[in-house]
Amino acid sequence: MDLRKTIILNAGWTFTGRDGAAQTVDIPHTWNNIDGQDGGNDYWRGTCVYEKKFPKPEFDADQRAYLEFQGVNASAKVELNGQAVGAHDGGYSTFRWDVTDLLKEENHLTVHVDNSVNDRVYPQKADFTFYGGIYRDVSLIIVNKYHFDMDYFGGPGLKVTPTVEGKDGKVRVETFHKAEGAQVQIRLLDAEGRAVADGAGTDVTLTVPNVCLWDGVKDPYLYTCEAVLVVGGKAVDQVSARFGVRTFSVDPEKGFFLNGRSYPLHGVSRHQDWKGIGNAITREHHDTDMAMIRELGANTIRLAHYQHDQYFYDLCDQYGMVVWAEIPYISEHMPNGRDNTISQAKELVIQNYNHPSIVVWGVSNEITISTKDKADMLDNHRVLNDLYHQLDPTRLTTLACYAMCGPFNRSAHITDVVSWNLYLGWYVPGLFLNDLWMGFFHWKYPQRALGYSEYGCEAMPNLHSSKPRRGDHTEEYQCVYNEYMLKCFAKHPYLWATHLWNMFDFAADARDQGGEPGMNHKGIVTFDRQTRKDSFYIYKAWWSDEPFVHICGRRYADRPEAVTAVKVYSNQKEVALYANGKLVEKKSGDKVFEFNVPLEGEVELKAASGDLSDQCVIRRVDKPNPAYKLQGKSSNSANWV
Repeated sequence: MDLRKTIILNAGWTFTGRDGAAQTVDIPHTWNNIDGQDGGNDYWRGTCVYEKKFPKPEFDADQRAYLEFQGVNASAKVELNGQAVGAHDGGYSTFRWDVTDLLKEENHLTVHVDNSVNDRVYPQKADFTFYGGIYRDVSLIIVNKYHFDMDYFGGPGLKVTPTVEGKDGKVRVETFHKAEGAQVQIRLLDAEGRAVADGAGTDVTLTVPNVCLWDGVKDPYLYTCEAVLVVGGKAVDQVSARFGVRTFSVDPEKGFFLNGRSYPLHGVSRHQDWKGIGNAITREHHDTDMAMIRELGANTIRLAHYQHDQYFYDLCDQYGMVVWAEIPYISEHMPNGRDNTISQAKELVIQNYNHPSIVVWGVSNEITISTKDKADMLDNHRVLNDLYHQLDPTRLTTLACYAMCGPFNRSAHITDVVSWNLYLGWYVPGLFLNDLWMGFFHWKYPQRALGYSEYGCEAMPNLHSSKPRRGDHTEEYQCVYNEYMLKCFAKHPYLWATHLWNMFDFAADARDQGGEPGMNHKGIVTFDRQTRKDSFYIYKAWWSDEPFVHICGRRYADRPEAVTAVKVYSNQKEVALYANGKLVEKKSGDKVFEFNVPLEGEVELKAASGDLSDQCVIRRVDKPNPAYKLQGKSSNSANWV
């Protein structure tokens, strides 16, 4: 049954940018795909204009046409045929309007897009680039004049709340419409498309006997809820949503639980931008990101620092990723921005309520970095926390605290659970401080569930050292850092979740570090997704069941030492290393295997474990290769703050 028609309006827009010159572009599009990634003085934020002409679509007199935008950063003013349609503040959420009465046979759509500096729309201060543009789909949706609600904060008009009772699932389905006297028919389908329950009403609870649980990465079972609006005995509109039935909880002593069993959350944070593309990415880019995260063996993703594409939340549902979803209330509390935090929070929850992957709503990130009115900031946090619970009593709230935000800070004790962004061992010396910090907080607040929302270390694939040290941006120090952190977390099983910062390198226009300005290099995969840094494989060794061996330091090809240390990562129990075909040593171990290899001339290395193997070539040189040493600023001499 197809009672709606969607017309994609992505092709053939006229874009007028900063210089006043017009050009033809397709959506998705951003004007900061280059200047927002090069760290120079050319990064520009302001207002640009998108225009599109299109014919009036065919539809009946009893139908309506909605204009939908899935992502415009950061503010949009929309006109159709010279008439104002509406305005929207917030660069990461869906918004739509009924434009039926403004349509003509030939139509001229104009969108003024503004990402300029202001004090009322979040984000304004943060360690990532704020790409301007229409960077997600634009559509016309044709629906019957009697339809499920499309006017409420971009939501679907369908709210599915599953619970577990014994072996059964209880699924409450709420629908929203304005068709007086209409009926709503509800049907629940299993993963194979077979009906498992049906009912009628705008607020009905159905039973799914012997329910299959949405059980994380091993078995992310999804049902589908279909709702049909019936007026005068005729079906006039339909909406649907996939959903999962699961329970979850957090124990301050034992961590996260999924469906009644301990389920330690270990994963990554993700920014959505790509090199040369910015935020104007396609489904193929989303698919690539998810494939790499799954290869790593992660079971949770913090989708930072804003609402992500609905398609990516769908992927998280499909592949069993536990998600932290948040709004861009970040770095600096703006008293004039309070209304915007409220509207963005409402859009986040209402548009994403049905995703089983989401377990926590994020209130803010590092909000104490620059806050002049602390009382107003704290009050806004309490209001947001209450709002989340009002909109969604089924999920938890959290926030990410800045490293300099002490454990006694009042903002850290408002939400249900809390996490910290800590870079001990990177921005400050002493990896051991992580153990001390976790231990102190847990001792001081034993009933407060603690997590690590960010930790990480910058690394450039072209920088290397046999004696890595903090601040050198080498792949080797990133390995040292992450090896320590993974062991550290294993010693503190009460953490409710750990999220590496970051899965991928990303653009941060205010940075100038590591020899490549405009970038944050804490990713374990490069910005273009072409190179998995060595640290990728230590996480794979800890988290993935896929058998592998990986020789680290393959990009550290030129080495001046007579005997060089070679490190191998693997999730196998025994690894052998060969140099030019001769066995160097066979070792038993756990994830990290280290060998000393005599180095003379060119040496072909091969690591093997059973049928698994990996190869690379290194060579002896007379003196260190200067290209391997950081030129310019390190993370210890400059930061975006």
